[in-house]
Amino acid sequence: MNPVLLLGAGVIGLVAFLLGYLLRKFAGEAKIGTAEVAAKRIIEAAAVAAEREADNKKREALLEARDEAFRIKRDAEREVREQRAELQRLERRLIQREEALDRKVEAGEKREQALAQREQEVTKAREELEEASQRERVELERVAGLTLEQARQELLQKTEIEIRHEAAQIGKKIEAEARETAERSAREIVALAIQRCAADHTAEVTVSVVPLPNDEMKGRIIGREGRNIRSLESLTGVDLIIDDTPESVTISSFDPIRREVAKMTLEKLLADGRIHPARIEEMVEKAQRDIDTRIREAGDRAAFEAGVHGLHPEELKLMGRLNFRFSYGQNLLQHSIEVALLAGLMATQLGADPELARRAGLLHDIGKALTHEAEGTHSDLGMDIARRYHEPPQVLNAIAYHHGDAEAAGVESILVAAADAISASRPGARKETVEMYVKRLENLERIATSFTGVDKAYAIQAGREIRVLVKPQEIDDASAMTMAREMAKKIEEELQYPGQIKVTVLRETRAIEYAK
Repeated sequence: MNPVLLLGAGVIGLVAFLLGYLLRKFAGEAKIGTAEVAAKRIIEAAAVAAEREADNKKREALLEARDEAFRIKRDAEREVREQRAELQRLERRLIQREEALDRKVEAGEKREQALAQREQEVTKAREELEEASQRERVELERVAGLTLEQARQELLQKTEIEIRHEAAQIGKKIEAEARETAERSAREIVALAIQRCAADHTAEVTVSVVPLPNDEMKGRIIGREGRNIRSLESLTGVDLIIDDTPESVTISSFDPIRREVAKMTLEKLLADGRIHPARIEEMVEKAQRDIDTRIREAGDRAAFEAGVHGLHPEELKLMGRLNFRFSYGQNLLQHSIEVALLAGLMATQLGADPELARRAGLLHDIGKALTHEAEGTHSDLGMDIARRYHEPPQVLNAIAYHHGDAEAAGVESILVAAADAISASRPGARKETVEMYVKRLENLERIATSFTGVDKAYAIQAGREIRVLVKPQEIDDASAMTMAREMAKKIEEELQYPGQIKVTVLRETRAIEYAK
């Protein structure tokens, strides 16, 4: 192919390409210019529309702001009017109150003036009355021949006699009325409690007697050179009395538990037949274990019978030890059970707490289990024991109150004291020595005869009643009632006795006339 043609064709193609490029460029620039013009027009139209819309919104916002400002101004004006009206009302009330106060002040001033004037009048009248009274007093002293002090003393004596007479009559009436209701209710409660609670009667012993199969056993008990009896006495802490009493050995000790251990030991030795120091020591240990078991069982049984639960094991053990203690022949454990039951029954009748009353009644004498081991009264020891084992304060108060060591903090304490007196004073509960009995009767008659106007006094009913015969010319019926009350109070202060003592004052009236 001809190169010239090829070159020409290339030149023509190049020229055509350049022409096409230039044409496309001019066409693009024309389109861009047209687009820019259209865009400017659109932007200008949008700006005009936005400006117009902004103006509209601005006008709307101004209108809303004006409306809101108008509303706020209207509300503020209304509140101001209301506050102004309230202030005006308060101002009127203050003015009215000031006027009322002014009127009261004026009335008070007038009243003070009237009172001052009346006081002057009263003072003047009092002075005149005193002067008249002084003149009358001088005239009375002259007429009566008595001074003012003498007349006052005579008048006071007459008035005292009249008042005592009237007081005795009123007291007699009140006492009779109260006795009709109180004694009936108390008698029913106490009788019901005693009827539902009965305890065995026991006799106090300070010695125990062990029967022997024959008198030959006395020698075996004594042992060679007395070694057996010395060993038994040293291990148990008792005294063995081997005398001429046939077929018996007496064990003596102030401690009933030691005495019971010695008795059990001796009975076991007699049953076994082998009596020597080693065997004695073995039997003493066994008897002590047995007595400890009996003490625990006795304490558990007492708590069960009294209906008391939740006692500490040591409390139960101390209660069991009371089974071997006696007071005037009365078993203290049975006495404590009886007091618990009586106090619980009376608490039920009176609407008190029967469980608390039973608990306090059972523990009221627990201190007696330690009286021979520690110093102090059994009330103090009992309170220490109850406090140590966290008993309620009412129980501590009942323990202290039943012997008058503290004031009663509740009705349960009073019921425990009453139940204690009932249990101790019922027939057959305790025994008393002849010397103490006679001395108590003598003191009872001595107190009765110490009153002025008493002719004779007799202690009857085994010291449960004192009958007093008075001189009728010195003591009238009303004074007899007063004397009986004062005599009972003096007996309560000076004597110690179980139960109660009835004081009967008798005034004999005799009408004597002679037929001629």
